[in-house]
Amino acid sequence: MASKPHPPQTVIMLALGLGQTIAFASSFYLIGVLGDDIAADLRLAPTFVFSLMSVALAASAVAAPAAGRWVDRRGGRGMLLLSNLVFAAGLGLIGVAHGPVVLTLGMIVLGLAMALGLYGTPFAILVSLYGDQARRSITGVALIGGLGSSLGFPATHALAQQFGWQGACFAWAVLHLLICLPLGAVVIPRDLGGHMSANVGPPAPVVWDRRMIQLSVLFAGAWFLSTCMSTHLPRLFMAFGLSTAVAMSTAALVGLAAVAVRALEFAVLRRFPPLLATRAATLMHPLGATALLAFGKVAAPAMALGQGAGNGMLTVAKGVLPLSLFGPTNYAYRSAVLGRPAQIAQIGGPALYGLALDRSPTLALMGGVALCLVMFAMTFGLNKEPAT
Repeated sequence: MASKPHPPQTVIMLALGLGQTIAFASSFYLIGVLGDDIAADLRLAPTFVFSLMSVALAASAVAAPAAGRWVDRRGGRGMLLLSNLVFAAGLGLIGVAHGPVVLTLGMIVLGLAMALGLYGTPFAILVSLYGDQARRSITGVALIGGLGSSLGFPATHALAQQFGWQGACFAWAVLHLLICLPLGAVVIPRDLGGHMSANVGPPAPVVWDRRMIQLSVLFAGAWFLSTCMSTHLPRLFMAFGLSTAVAMSTAALVGLAAVAVRALEFAVLRRFPPLLATRAATLMHPLGATALLAFGKVAAPAMALGQGAGNGMLTVAKGVLPLSLFGPTNYAYRSAVLGRPAQIAQIGGPALYGLALDRSPTLALMGGVALCLVMFAMTFGLNKEPAT
């Protein structure tokens, strides 16, 4: 019996991208908008509420490798659909919370949903469908998913203004159940192709060779710096003399640059080796930071654009480089293992960068530049086979 034809690649890419937009908006960027309201309403310290994002990231880091192994063996469709249910459950728990225990439990469940349903699983679905030719669709999903911050912040704020923070959580939960879940069930093929076929025996091991170590350092640095900037970039700009309003609006250029560079990758840069784009991406933040140090607050837009462009390109590299270097075998598990140091680095990043920023804005900037130069060094030698 012939298998049912797959939907067009563009349709699958758009569906997965929309799902990622909703997933990121309702998880990674949720507490940044609702944290103060939750703290005030539940009479909790704001620092406690905001620290729960670290708890969610820790839960995600713990669960991600097991989720990746499952996807490699059984396919990503079921995992992605399950993630919508877990997202809804986590958001529902947060919405009904009347104290710290249920609120913490809700954030842990939300972290588990992030492990199941954020970029790793959609990228694995695309690799399963298109194999070594998945770069274009991975870039497209990252491009659309990048709208999670640009649309998520104002959408969550508008929902909270209209329905309160509890209503905002329930609204995002409903979107997972009424949009993401049925859309994924209809669009994502049941037969995901033979590029990542399921194994009935023990899975092949993922060996930590030199290239794996270099990639893990590269992505850990990128995600550490990204989380630091998402938390402290407005404060950094204010330290260089910008007013609060101007600092906030200038920091918003990060999202614009990230989406723009992913569009450039989708249209042009995908014709070039992914390693070249990755190497260039590691230098974007240092260029912006150097401009800020040399010219002061007038160069703050350059800093924001450099950070956004570099981070946007590195998000695509996180999906493409493991495929380019190691092929589709064990792709989901390998990606999850590579991402675990990055997830752990995210947990402590804002606190460490905040200490450096309090001591000296210049020190904080130079620390970020030094980290990027380490990441730049990690891009060399990746195209060589490890010694046997």
